[in-house]
Amino acid sequence: MSIESLLKRDRRIVLVSIAALTALAWIYLLRLAGDMKMTAAMPKMPDVPDMAPMLHAWTATDFAFIFVMWAVMMVGMMTPSAAPMLLIYARVARQSAINGQPLASTGWFATGYLFSWTAFSLVASAAQGVLERVAWLTPMMAAASHRIGGLVLVVAGVYQFSMLKYSCLAHCQSPFAFIQAHGGFKPGPSNALRLGFQHGIYCVGCCWALMLLLFAVGVMNIFWIAAIAVFVLIERTIPAGRWIARVSGAGLVFTGIWLFVR
Repeated sequence: MSIESLLKRDRRIVLVSIAALTALAWIYLLRLAGDMKMTAAMPKMPDVPDMAPMLHAWTATDFAFIFVMWAVMMVGMMTPSAAPMLLIYARVARQSAINGQPLASTGWFATGYLFSWTAFSLVASAAQGVLERVAWLTPMMAAASHRIGGLVLVVAGVYQFSMLKYSCLAHCQSPFAFIQAHGGFKPGPSNALRLGFQHGIYCVGCCWALMLLLFAVGVMNIFWIAAIAVFVLIERTIPAGRWIARVSGAGLVFTGIWLFVR
């Protein structure tokens, strides 16, 4: 089998794996959103306020459920945008194997990348618990008022103009520059995990404020989850990503202020 055929095969395997992982995550999210709608639509018992059963301090099981929800959501939203980097790793790994210097499989790099978003999911879950505790977030996981939603939008919009945002976006948009800046690919699973995690941390730094929007529009709002995922993919894969960040930031700030003063 020629080198070109091997590279094409590896490319197909990576793309199919990304598609399958993303599809599984979205199946889970769609089923969870459907279950939540059914629960919200159930008839209420007489003399019992709406959503009363959910107004209680979180247990360890509650936290685990929310954490899994966030972690799966991040897999569904962020795996597609990691495709360029994963394809580059797979190509280099194949060529290195042919040269007798094999690297760890692409799965190790992908695991490191997703671990960074798992860490973000842990923080997001804790933040959601605090916001519900202080009644800034409803039991249906949406902003409790227009002012709170507006504040979230303003914070997310302002971050779109920050130098930290632009720095992280540059690393996400330029995989080769990222690889060179971190010493290139090195053999061994631990090195692949580390490099994948570092790449993921830059992506978290680029996109964490956009994820905050879910606290304003509803953490399980499927439409907005999909919209943010598509926006992140566009922002990270086209050269005009910085201008897209600025335009979106201005729109978020304007909308947030409008909601806050309604």
